[in-house]
Amino acid sequence: MSSTELPSVPPANVLPRVAPVRLEAGERLRSVRLPGITLAVRSRPPTREGLPRALYVHGLGGSSQNWSALMAQLEDTVDGEAVDLPGFGDSPPPDDGNYSITAHARAVIRYLDACGQGPVHLLGNSLGGAVSTRVAALRPDLVRTLTLVSPALPELRVQRTAVPTALLALPGVVTLFTRLTREWTAEQRVRGMMALCYGDPARVTPEGFRNAVQEMERRLQLPYFWDAMARSARGIVDAYTLGGQHGLWRQAERVLAPTLLIYGGRDQLVGFRMAQRAARAFRDSRLLTLPDAGHVAMMEYPETVATAFRELLAETAGPRAEDGDTDESMGG
Repeated sequence: MSSTELPSVPPANVLPRVAPVRLEAGERLRSVRLPGITLAVRSRPPTREGLPRALYVHGLGGSSQNWSALMAQLEDTVDGEAVDLPGFGDSPPPDDGNYSITAHARAVIRYLDACGQGPVHLLGNSLGGAVSTRVAALRPDLVRTLTLVSPALPELRVQRTAVPTALLALPGVVTLFTRLTREWTAEQRVRGMMALCYGDPARVTPEGFRNAVQEMERRLQLPYFWDAMARSARGIVDAYTLGGQHGLWRQAERVLAPTLLIYGGRDQLVGFRMAQRAARAFRDSRLLTLPDAGHVAMMEYPETVATAFRELLAETAGPRAEDGDTDESMGG
């Protein structure tokens, strides 16, 4: 997508000041400068020293806040951090305006390389699941285990409920959508989002809804919000059409890390039918299906997801038998 197809975005150093992102009790947020990007990283101190490290990667339109409930559940199991991908959460847009799956994966790789603390337990949801799959395939030395919640892997027959999100990738659609929805309140937008992403929106507490509205109001003040959404949506569509060794299903087959796959039976964005295909594609996989969950099982059922993750760690405890060859093409 050319730069002329979407509204221009001011440089990060002249962006308007907006309200700070919300932090749950015990959470911290820091900013990490890396070549070409600046990443906001959310963390909460582990309950004891020496726990293995974990990194959480959110989905399209989400942020590190999507992982707060699961991070709290796992604070006695891993030393966890959740990253805001470039252009999302509290991370400014990337310098080059590249929001492809490869660019997001490169951002994760750069962060993990900069940390230099060995392989992590990598968890991704939706877009973050596709990004994490690519990271695990290209840099197996960085990933101890892989947990994917409704990963955005290519589907031949996309669900009708997912089509509007995919349409954001088309030139002019964002401009049209923002014009048509100019009068929508933040509350209306959040209700629509929750109806799309949750298996049962009634599971959201009143406090959770108020917090989501507050975050939506903050995001709508960011001049690059829709640009990041549209370009990332285009990145997913492009990844769906990519074949050969760079195709996501081919890369899934290359993943060496033990993999936990989590799919929701009421997911309106990622087809539940893809669960079995994913279980066959990842060579060392185990599958958890949650019939009543939607697209964000880690937010709807954090206790269940945490239990499955602990079982993965218990099952795969000990040194990795084989790390395989690394691909340096995305590092640096």
